Amino acid sequence: EGSWKIPSKKGNVMNKRIRHDIDDRPPVAIGHVDLQVSDVGSATDYFLNLGMRHVHQEDDFAVLELRGGTHLVLERPEEPLAAGREVPFDLMVDDINVTRQRCVELGMNPSEMETGRIHRSFFLAGPDGYKIRVTSSHASSRPV
Repeated sequence: EGSWKIPSKKGNVMNKRIRHDIDDRPPVAIGHVDLQVSDVGSATDYFLNLGMRHVHQEDDFAVLELRGGTHLVLERPEEPLAAGREVPFDLMVDDINVTRQRCVELGMNPSEMETGRIHRSFFLAGPDGYKIRVTSSHASSRPV
């Protein structure tokens, strides 16, 4: 259990204990992650196939939900992320082997598995040719 520093009315920093007796999850999460894509419909289908949950969709905008309530926001900009560039986030899954095999079965052509210092991972080519890293989970045994 940690403490949380908040500014007081006078601008001083005070320590306040985070209450973990009510909810054991961390009190903060990433709310939204933006990804610029050329075709929102195709990108939506792609990420739904990976297991995300549909929340909202328009022609040039979609919101998909991930575990923990984080939302992936897909938007059509003037210039989408260039092919070959890695997106500024990774996707973490509980069973990296099962997920990679599912991607093979879906025809997503995942890369070979890589083993790093903490994670095992593989890459997928996104709908516009950008690279998405999929990693093994290392979440703690506590609720997240």
